[in-house]
Parts: sequence; C-alpha cells; structure tokens
Amino acid sequence: MAPSLEESLSQPAVTTKRGGLPVSPYALLFVGVFSVALSSIFIKWSSAPASIMGMYRLLFTIVLLLPFRPWKQTGAGRFSWSFKGSLLLVVSGLFLGLHFLFWMESLKHTSVASSMILLTLQPVFIMIGSFFLFKERTSAQGVASLIVALVGSVLIGWGDIGFSGQALYGDMLSIAGALSYSLYLMAGQKLMKQIPSMLYSLFVFIIAALLLFVFNVFNHYTLTDYTLTDWGIFVLLALIPTVMGQMLFNWLLAYVSATTVSMAVIGEPVLAIILAYLLLNEQPTWLQAAGGLLTMLGVGIYFRIKPKSVQK
Repeated sequence: MAPSLEESLSQPAVTTKRGGLPVSPYALLFVGVFSVALSSIFIKWSSAPASIMGMYRLLFTIVLLLPFRPWKQTGAGRFSWSFKGSLLLVVSGLFLGLHFLFWMESLKHTSVASSMILLTLQPVFIMIGSFFLFKERTSAQGVASLIVALVGSVLIGWGDIGFSGQALYGDMLSIAGALSYSLYLMAGQKLMKQIPSMLYSLFVFIIAALLLFVFNVFNHYTLTDYTLTDWGIFVLLALIPTVMGQMLFNWLLAYVSATTVSMAVIGEPVLAIILAYLLLNEQPTWLQAAGGLLTMLGVGIYFRIKPKSVQK
C-alpha cells in the first residue's frame, strides 16, 4: 500500500476543488476501491511466497514512481533531516514492510473475507496508539463504534476456529498486518506534514522493500525462479492496487474530503468478498457475514463521527 490513509486518519475534512476533472471524482473513487480490492485476488492467484510478492510489488512501484522524479517535488527541501525524523522514516518503512509480510501471508491461510475484514481494524489500533502516544481522545460514540467492530472481528475468528486451525492462524496474521499498518501510519503522521506524499512514498517503499529482501535472503527464497504468471502478478500488484488504487486516493484528496475517501475504503472488503466469490469460488460463512457486517458498520460509524471527536 501507498500511504493513502495518513490524511484520512489524521486530518479533518478539508475544502476540496469543485472542478477540473473530466469525470466525477466519485467514479474515480470507485475505480480506486475496485483496484485495491483486486490485490487479494492477485495474491491468491500466485504461488510465490508472500514476502516475494510484497518485495516485487514495492520494487515495481518504485520503478513506476521514478519517471515522476518525486525528489524534485516542491516542498521537499522543507524537511529537516534530523536524527529523529530520519529514525521515524526508517521505522515507518519497516512497519510497512511488516504489514505486507503479515497481511499477504494471511491470504495463504485464510479466506479473502476474513483477511480483508480483519484488516479494517486499523482504526482500533490507531485510536489506542494515538491516545497513549499523542494524548488524542476519542468521543464515547467513537469508542462504542470501534467496540462494535471488535465484536464483529471476534465473530469472524470464532467461525474460523470451527473451520480450521490454519484459518485462525491466517486471521492472526491479518490482525498483525492491521497492527503493523497502524504503526506505520502513526510513525509517519508528522513526517507527512513535512514531506510531499510521493517523496515519502518513495522513501518508505525502498525501506520496506529492503526489509523484505533481507527476509527473503535469510529464508533462502529464490529471487528469480518464478513463472511468467507470477511475474505478471508482481507487476499487476504494483500497477493496479498500488498506483491505480492507493496512490489514486492520495490524488483524489484534492477533490473530495478525507472523510469521503476513508468511508469509500470501507467498501474494499465488500468488493473483495464479491470478487473472491466470483473468481475464487470462496463463499462466506454466516459467521463471517455477520461479523463482517458488524466490523464494517462499526468502522464506518467511527469515520462518520471522527471529525467530531475530542482531541487534547
């Protein structure tokens, strides 16, 4: 993922542009959500290790970014290369790499429905972390909505316990992926105000890719011996869910509010589950369906009321 939710989770809704697009920004928003939803399908189609897919997804995205020369972006010079800032940048990239490692591996063990829904627990971890690290308080309604999301996640896990131990292991990996991505967001929250988003993306992608490279070498995974189908999937993961998905969300923040983008992203698991049913023949269980509805309802309500949350 590119850092698309930093603004969504850390900033209130802003005044956006009204024109300048040949098509509706909401149509492009749907394209972005659909593109991101395809990531789980691509991962399921590949036989390569999750860490290999994550590494090449990042590397090919970096290649796609280079022609735009992100280091030449206006405002890049405002960033102070202090030890603390540099450390936060490295930590942010490491957590992004861990997110890819855990979440993509989860799809090797559990269903798209469970993995994608549990990934939406990021706001729960961000709320808890922001309270302890940044002294940010959330309204009682916000806490209640996230409790609803947690109850939904428990239902999903409970259903997967009855299904298989492997599915439950995949659920735990997806939760670890959500936690890692939340820590990535919190580590980069202040940096995003100082570094242009594309330049920030380039830095964290490089760091995350290096982490996955070390992991792959340590585990003696081959770096080149993959089928043409796998190589095609590596490229598609970079082009569609990353560039046409997450980075499109960044660009659309100039035309629609951050809250709108955040709410649209909640639709990602729904589309992913539909695609998994059509393309992978994965049919959600009743507990997955009930837990998924509760989880997305809770997270959706949280995003609706978040601008009203109290921060001190």
